[in-house]
Amino acid sequence: MGMPITVDIGGASGALIEDVFGYFDRIDRRFSTYKADSEISAINRGDVPVKDWSREMMEVLALAERTKNETGGYFDIRRPDGSLDPSGIVKGWAIRNAAGLVRQAGVEDFFIEAGGDVQSSGGNASGTDWSVGIRNPFKMDEIVKVIYPRGLGVATSGTYARGQHIYNPYRFDDPITGIVSLTVVGPDVLDADRFATAAFAMGRDGIHFIEQVSGIEGYVIHIDGRATLTTGFGDLCEP
Repeated sequence: MGMPITVDIGGASGALIEDVFGYFDRIDRRFSTYKADSEISAINRGDVPVKDWSREMMEVLALAERTKNETGGYFDIRRPDGSLDPSGIVKGWAIRNAAGLVRQAGVEDFFIEAGGDVQSSGGNASGTDWSVGIRNPFKMDEIVKVIYPRGLGVATSGTYARGQHIYNPYRFDDPITGIVSLTVVGPDVLDADRFATAAFAMGRDGIHFIEQVSGIEGYVIHIDGRATLTTGFGDLCEP
């Protein structure tokens, strides 16, 4: 998926962990825009008629369209050249589904993270709640905030690690420079991921959008180093 993936499953067999990584590999092979033989690349070339698109592809594209409607068009998987890039929703969707595989195996204590997006459940090996650190985008080895999601999903969008890869669909030629990192906590990692991407595309107004969405909290770091958080975010920082 073009990023490190961490899987920590309490008391799990090696076979379950292999199943989780196998799932991520399969999703990457279907949705990667960097692989010429992926389904999404074939769709963008016009090689696959809609009737032959996979069920997973149809599910992700439907989720993307729903998110576009819920965010006033700020979540848009269509690139300026007209091609489709579902990367902004596939990661959270895949992590959520991988968590489902773990739960189906009867395991409730786990932590799955890919590229800064996290779904956790239960507790860690020490018997305490999982914690998630938010990096200082100006000093990557420093943690500026620690949250305890307790089963909620966490996703961070930003430009500090991968450069300008999120764009305002209404102003493609105007890079987002006012903010550098936006972390969202939601009911699960899929909701956190899709709303984090959309809110980041809104720039400085994104945190105000997150404030208005029920069940979602956010923390944004501005280019000048200041941070703004939603009303309920502070409660997530209580151990």
